[in-house]
Amino acid sequence: MASITIHNLDNDVKTRLRIRAARHGRSMEEEARLILAQAVDREPAPAKGLGTALHELFKPFGGVDLELPPREPPRFK
Repeated sequence: MASITIHNLDNDVKTRLRIRAARHGRSMEEEARLILAQAVDREPAPAKGLGTALHELFKPFGGVDLELPPREPPRFK
C-alpha cells in the first residue's frame, strides 16, 4: 500500500479528525483513510442548467398559470 504525508495541516482540522476518529473507535490514520476513500468514490453531481436550477429554487412557492395569447404568423418586412 502507498503512504502519503500531509504537511501544513491546520491544528483545528487535526483536532476535529482526532475527535471524529475517537467517536468512531478508530485511529486518526484509519479515519483519514476512510474519509479519503469516501471522497474519491463519490460521483460528481451532474451539472444543472440554469432553467433547472431556477425551477428547483422556486418550486416550493408553487406555480402560476398564465394565459398565453394565440400565436400569429410571423410578420416579415
